[in-house]
Amino acid sequence: MNTVLAIYRDPRFSPNSVEKDRAILFAVVERLRRQGMQVVETAEAKLAERSLTEDFVLSMGRFLQTLQRLQQQQVPIVNRPEAVARCARSVVAALAKRYALPLAPAEGSDGYWLKRGDACAQQSGDVVFCRNQAELAQQKEAFCKRGVTDHVVMAHVTGDLVKFYGVRGTGFFRYFYPTDDGETKFGDEQYNGQAHHYSFDTSQLQADVDRLAGAVGLDVYGGDCIVRADGTYCIIDFNDWPSFSRCRDEAAEAIASLVKVKFRI
Repeated sequence: MNTVLAIYRDPRFSPNSVEKDRAILFAVVERLRRQGMQVVETAEAKLAERSLTEDFVLSMGRFLQTLQRLQQQQVPIVNRPEAVARCARSVVAALAKRYALPLAPAEGSDGYWLKRGDACAQQSGDVVFCRNQAELAQQKEAFCKRGVTDHVVMAHVTGDLVKFYGVRGTGFFRYFYPTDDGETKFGDEQYNGQAHHYSFDTSQLQADVDRLAGAVGLDVYGGDCIVRADGTYCIIDFNDWPSFSRCRDEAAEAIASLVKVKFRI
């Protein structure tokens, strides 16, 4: 029987989303069990206490110790620890530039976003809006005082905020407007206001973010983009294994199918 280890993300990396993050992995676990697989579940903090003998690993982990431990394993892992490490914003920004993908510009006239660059957001203060260059300089200083010296600056782009979700290799891709349902993590959607639902090329967006996922090395990914009134768009955030809370059942089916196809089960 094929055995799978499912690692739940530590709450530290799920600000305001602990239950949602747990729910998507649990949904995948339940589907794999129905397919006859033996699945062992563990919290990320408990990983060091056990040996890793399973055939496959499904990991939402982000602790450095977790990634280092998984890098030593010679079994298939979704998402690969090396890819998760490359999800640091500064690395993603560099990869997007290298592959000529539409990232938000660094300069603009509508304010700026200062974002922690060495990791994903762990608290609301890791992503802050600055109205002008003076506020940006103040916030950079505040970041440094907190020990956050790696940061990314993006100009604020007016338009519709769109959240996207994908499972590479399965064709699964969905996008949503968070202001339609009011679901939010930190409330930053207010800066772009209610969505106008501007028309844009959804197939091109899927192709672009799938290319970015490939460059990073992620199988399961999500992020945010801004769609301008003229239909052009820019990526403003990209991360590993989101909660898929708006499309959990469909995403769980796609991830479970990825396990079967990717690992020839």
